[in-house]
Amino acid sequence: MSIETKEIGKEGERLALKYLEDNGFKIVARNYRFGKGEIDIIAEDTGDNFLVFVEVKTRLSPGYGAPEYAITKQKIKQIKKVAELYLYEKKICEKECRFDVIAIVLSNNEKPILTHYKNAFM
Repeated sequence: MSIETKEIGKEGERLALKYLEDNGFKIVARNYRFGKGEIDIIAEDTGDNFLVFVEVKTRLSPGYGAPEYAITKQKIKQIKKVAELYLYEKKICEKECRFDVIAIVLSNNEKPILTHYKNAFM
């Protein structure tokens, strides 16, 4: 992964964090890693009291497709596994959880386009 790609990802996560906080989410963890897997953001949706595992995908343009289409079945499987390990490690039981996706398209001269998919996969 190039430095530019990492910087694009960091900017996307920064925008996603601001969006979540502005919309009443309480950030619980960032870049939670377990083994080779990672969850970008873990937050509590204070509106419905769900623990939310958020995958952030960022692109400079939709030229190669929308960012959310980069989430493969394998990536979903990995996110779910890391989420299970997080719940086990933190001894969290009896908590409603969901998986959200935040897709961001950055553009040089335009406002970023952010799309939040609640309960994007199960």
